[in-house]
Amino acid sequence: MPYLTGTTPTTSSTDLRTGLGVPGYAHPLLAPTEWGGLTRPGTPLHWVALNVADGPGTLPDPHCLEAAGRLRNAGIRVLGSLDAAPLDRIHLGTPYGARVYGDLVSKAQRYLDWYRVDGFLLDRCPTDGTSLPEVQRTVGALRALRDKAHIVLGHGAHPHPRYVECGDQLVTFSGPWSDYRWSQVAEWTADYPPDRFCHFVHGVPLGHLDEALRIARWQGAATIWFTDHTDRGGRADPWETMPGYWDEIVSRIGTGVSE
Repeated sequence: MPYLTGTTPTTSSTDLRTGLGVPGYAHPLLAPTEWGGLTRPGTPLHWVALNVADGPGTLPDPHCLEAAGRLRNAGIRVLGSLDAAPLDRIHLGTPYGARVYGDLVSKAQRYLDWYRVDGFLLDRCPTDGTSLPEVQRTVGALRALRDKAHIVLGHGAHPHPRYVECGDQLVTFSGPWSDYRWSQVAEWTADYPPDRFCHFVHGVPLGHLDEALRIARWQGAATIWFTDHTDRGGRADPWETMPGYWDEIVSRIGTGVSE
């Protein structure tokens, strides 16, 4: 099936290989090993999301500037993380909607000015059809700011099918292994190649890593992030540190298992 409006194919589905999308490590000052490990030769990265301080922050951060620069120099795509949750059921014609929209666009511009990002991860993106017009308008504005911007819609669950029209990639699962191992893929995703979908799973034991990779392939998601860390019942961010089995997951997918 051809790509829809706003999407740019990077490779054919027959050549597609599983790679890592990093939802967002802790600040580089707090996680220097994690950020440093991303530029190791052979690491199969599709992109890395940068979240300075609930967005780009109010001033350029020297540690984040250095980290983003190293990734760009290594040819790795860097995305600015934006909170899209306020787009849920807003109306851009209202003062509140205009403020939400203007704040997102302003933060995106700061990411571009300071960190020269290649696109954006819209974290906590709505999934319902009624929010689709606001998300479409926002994505259109982001694409106007940055030519060929790579847009990842961080739904965390299967959204209304029409969201695939405005995002380059959709995060259709984000959650614990206990849910992922029994999850079901939405039938409409079979009409699109795996490089349109991402899965983020926490609490994956090393002994189940191969099983998790098989699920991602069966469900047609080419960009993944699996970690053995957990959210501690919602009290912690499971993505902010490197998985304990980093070398194992890099070796498993770095060899390039064809989809």
